[in-house]
Amino acid sequence: SFHFRSLSIALPKTLLFSESEVSILNPVFLPLPFAFGVKGKRLLELFTTFYAFLFVGSFWVVDALCVRKQKGRFDIKINRMATQAATAFSGNIKKAFAGIKRINLDGLRWRVFDAKGQVLGRLASQLSIVLQGKDKPTYAPNRDDGDMCIVINAKDISVTGRKMTDKVYYWHTGQSWCSYIGHLKERTLKDQMAKDPTEVIRKAVMRMLPRNKLRDDRDRKLRIFADGEHPFGDRPIEPYVMPPRTVREMRPRARRAMVRAQKKAEMQAQGGSDTRKNKKKEVEEEEDA
Repeated sequence: SFHFRSLSIALPKTLLFSESEVSILNPVFLPLPFAFGVKGKRLLELFTTFYAFLFVGSFWVVDALCVRKQKGRFDIKINRMATQAATAFSGNIKKAFAGIKRINLDGLRWRVFDAKGQVLGRLASQLSIVLQGKDKPTYAPNRDDGDMCIVINAKDISVTGRKMTDKVYYWHTGQSWCSYIGHLKERTLKDQMAKDPTEVIRKAVMRMLPRNKLRDDRDRKLRIFADGEHPFGDRPIEPYVMPPRTVREMRPRARRAMVRAQKKAEMQAQGGSDTRKNKKKEVEEEEDA
């Protein structure tokens, strides 16, 4: 047998040609780009290597065409699903299905979060847990096992305290690597809710996720809608139940202040009754005298 340098394949002796046979077959091999100026066994080696690469390349081309065909079928399926959902969904259907072709939907659950009356931070923390897959026993920080999260009624989100006017979003104009000096923009939470309430929830969730290569994939799994309708009605949807919130009746400092005020009022009431009794005693003694 004789060893090929390029393919590392051992061929039987029956496949080898002698010098005279190769010289006779030279006109057949001359069209090959590797055959010019090469004779003997080297010619046979290059000839076999060329056609082996041609054979493997044909398989690669066929495989690429099959993948492209499957991708085209998937695109047709997504477009068909989008057209069916567009009949019942009045929002931006293109934005709702943006990037969904890049998500591997096999084995994922579709969780629906109703943001009506929910506190922004508490809802964002639950969304980040589900997007990372931390609610599953198979969680690993290097794997993207999170489920699809659909948030509805984003315009009815609530915040505590004075965040609606005190919370401000800042950003610079210009490129990401070179911001223009002095071009600092700001927008309050109230103005952002009026402009685009979905961006409020998105910013809160994205700032709770770790900054790694899985961040963009998790962002694609988050679909937020301002109203109560969404175009994923044909999917097996599971409503997500938020954990119960234990609300304190009063903060500790306010409770202590209230207790002090009650004690002070009681002491004043007792002191006032004592002074009245003393005055009555003095009046009675004067009358007796």
